Amino acid sequence: MEHERPDVERPESRDLLLPVCGVPPAYSPLLSPTRFFPLSGEPSPRQTIKRGKKNRLIRTWYEQRTATTAIGVIVILGVFFLVNWLMLSRLHEGRVWLRKGFAKNTYQIPKWVSSTQNVEVRRFGKSKRKHNGTYDRMLGLAAQALLENKREPKELWQEPKAQALAWKPCADQRSWSPDDGENGYIMVTANGGINQQRVAVCNIVVVARLLNASLVIPKFMLSDVWTDASQFGDIYQEEHFIKYLSPDIRIVKELPKELRSLDLEAIGSVHFISFKVTDVDVMKEAKPDFYMKHILPILHKNKVIHFVGFSNRLAFDPMPFDLQRLRCRCNFHALNFVPRIQETGALIVKRLRNSSGSYLAPLDYLALHLRFEIDMVAHSLCYFGGGEREQKELDSYRQKHFPSLSTLTKTKKFPSPDALRTEGLCPLTPEEAVLMLVALGFNRETRVFVAGAHIYGGNKRLAALTSLYPNLVTKEKLLSPSELQPFKNFSSQLAALDFIGCAAANAFAMTDSGSQLSSLVSGYRIYYGGGKMPTIRPNKRRLSDILLKNNTIAWNVFEKRVRKAIRQTKHVFARPTGRSVYRYPRCKECMCNDQ
Repeated sequence: MEHERPDVERPESRDLLLPVCGVPPAYSPLLSPTRFFPLSGEPSPRQTIKRGKKNRLIRTWYEQRTATTAIGVIVILGVFFLVNWLMLSRLHEGRVWLRKGFAKNTYQIPKWVSSTQNVEVRRFGKSKRKHNGTYDRMLGLAAQALLENKREPKELWQEPKAQALAWKPCADQRSWSPDDGENGYIMVTANGGINQQRVAVCNIVVVARLLNASLVIPKFMLSDVWTDASQFGDIYQEEHFIKYLSPDIRIVKELPKELRSLDLEAIGSVHFISFKVTDVDVMKEAKPDFYMKHILPILHKNKVIHFVGFSNRLAFDPMPFDLQRLRCRCNFHALNFVPRIQETGALIVKRLRNSSGSYLAPLDYLALHLRFEIDMVAHSLCYFGGGEREQKELDSYRQKHFPSLSTLTKTKKFPSPDALRTEGLCPLTPEEAVLMLVALGFNRETRVFVAGAHIYGGNKRLAALTSLYPNLVTKEKLLSPSELQPFKNFSSQLAALDFIGCAAANAFAMTDSGSQLSSLVSGYRIYYGGGKMPTIRPNKRRLSDILLKNNTIAWNVFEKRVRKAIRQTKHVFARPTGRSVYRYPRCKECMCNDQ
């Protein structure tokens, strides 16, 4: 055991590192001058002089070497810290680009809500991963997984009960007296499909109350995309609508005789000078102050005003409590389908529940809304594996139905289809939807009700879905030709049947969270579901990241990642500020929380 020498100072901790760099500390015990001399006896004077000169030379050499080495060490450390700082800076910038959405290149991209609106700027980067639109390998693995017939996870057919049960519907409660509508009359001709029109109706009800105006029964615009001439009374019960909202606003079926002579269609719309107000005149999600400042004076002057389009023209926040509650009351209570739609929808649900077969959850069924019609596919600007034929077909459709978007694609630089897919901006294909369902654990015997119009690609595109889930049905399969005939040429009424089938399902899965039908159905299930009607809302950006690895990913890894991604979307939470009350009714204006 070594003993410390009491007469020698111990080296500091920083000096213990110096030998590693080749620099011996001047007072190191191992290099002390006493190590060069005997411990007994005195040296001769000549030896002392020689050794003195030698020691001086050694010290000089050590001092020079120490100084040179110290400078070298400082330079090396400086370079090391500089490189480290640069690497951290680049890493930080990379994270900033990710948070901003790959803000290296700036392009203009249209939003799905309307191709005629101003194009908003969104930032993208080039996608390094290519998508060829096929999933042969993954579909094979999915088929093998279904053959294993594993037990379904319990959460497939359940919501987080404790949190969900705390919310109860209460939009039917009122705390105000009726308005007389004395400031004039509001007319609206709503555009879009049935679900976009439904939102426009409830928004115009709120505007009528805000301006103390009488509302004329809404009209629906004929769309060259939906090609349905159905009007309000063909889909909703007019008398119930008028009676139920009578404590809130005054509703009439038509204008008074003295105002009917006004040719509202012939009057142009130029910055609020006329009676007619289009979506060009009103900003998206305009706040109540906008209507009080710009619309009310026109109403006072002309006694009638006609909104044409009215697509998303009323903000969700800020909004006074009672007006927001009126919005919910209109959507969840005042808009009832006409009896023939209700009866046919009930027939669909009855046949779904009474189907024969062996199920893990008897008489339960899953509703899947495949938003993969040609209008959605064309407007997305994505690629779905159809090659040159697909591109020409979708280009032709855009030129006819979305001329503004078609023009923009020729004059502006858009993100690549792979970049759009990476950002989660492409609708899920039927193949991607079935991979999601299998990964979540729905067994092969699951009864699947597919909602949607004409799926782009037809039966060929549905082949994987029907092959893996043979108990798949649509309203066309559940209804006889005679039962379906009254709705044959009315896409909005057919969509109403899909709405009922999805709203009543034991579990509902959407493939595009931006779809109005999916949004309204999920909100309806929250409002009336009593915490027992789960909805699967895939995060398309996360799902896209998983699916892009389809050529290499193992099935158990794919399954685990998909389940985690979906589980994170099933949390029960209150409506975020600025989000739709139709989709997120868990807020104090629409539902009451017992906790």
